[in-house]
Amino acid sequence: MFFTSSKLIYFLITPSNLFILAGLAGVVLLISSGLRRTGATLALGGTLGLLLGGLFPLSELALLPLEQRFPAYASDVPAPTGIIVLGGGIEAGVSEARDQVIVNDAGERPIYLADLARRFPQARLVFSGGSGFLGGGESEADIVSRHADAIGVPRSRLILENRSRNTRENAAFSAALIHPKPEERWLLVTSAWHMPRAVGCFREAGFRVEAFPVDYRTRGWNDALRLHAFSSDGLLQLDLAVKEWIGLAAYKLAGYIPDWFPAPDAPSPETPSPAAPSPGSASR
Repeated sequence: MFFTSSKLIYFLITPSNLFILAGLAGVVLLISSGLRRTGATLALGGTLGLLLGGLFPLSELALLPLEQRFPAYASDVPAPTGIIVLGGGIEAGVSEARDQVIVNDAGERPIYLADLARRFPQARLVFSGGSGFLGGGESEADIVSRHADAIGVPRSRLILENRSRNTRENAAFSAALIHPKPEERWLLVTSAWHMPRAVGCFREAGFRVEAFPVDYRTRGWNDALRLHAFSSDGLLQLDLAVKEWIGLAAYKLAGYIPDWFPAPDAPSPETPSPAAPSPGSASR
């Protein structure tokens, strides 16, 4: 029920959809009713929303706190026990139809699965990703398994979790599959803007992980002053950021994460700090 309702609610409150619907409703009211003031307000609000959200750096202001929450992963720490990569970077429907690996804007997730597999040849590799479609379909994990050679991942090392439909299930099903031990070190690979919610879900599942953020959408705080050349770019980023902030609030209210805005663990004296150079240098 949570999965279905979250999909429907987000469609209705996605900023770009909301701005367009407000503008259209305003025009209809201006033309066909006596509520001209209300119509004018809606039409103006929808137009301003598209303008400000598309061309001005509202999306960066919304994304930066998410992306800066967890530092990039250091390169000089001991090899981990295992690596968990979350789905979301593969267009499952198109990949299934074309029988190829088709990645989307989060394609760094499977790319870094291959990179980390090479860097840590003894680490266990877990890919967690089911089907995110309401009607089902082939899972991302199954696509990764079938096209492991194309991605550059040794198929024999892959541990696949193919039932999860959202981040909470990524964490719960991965924990049930792996049964991690307290002394083990596991890296969690997902998009930087998604890392706070993902880490929170793994903590709630009793699975301690170390963040390995990828797929940055901003270059740093200087982007807070950068205008967009194309309004579609800004609106795409704004939709993404608003979805993630709403996801954090919904997950906290549902009890899926322990904090409103999960942060890195305080480093213990005997554990190396995961601090590293600028985010872009570790993920691109």
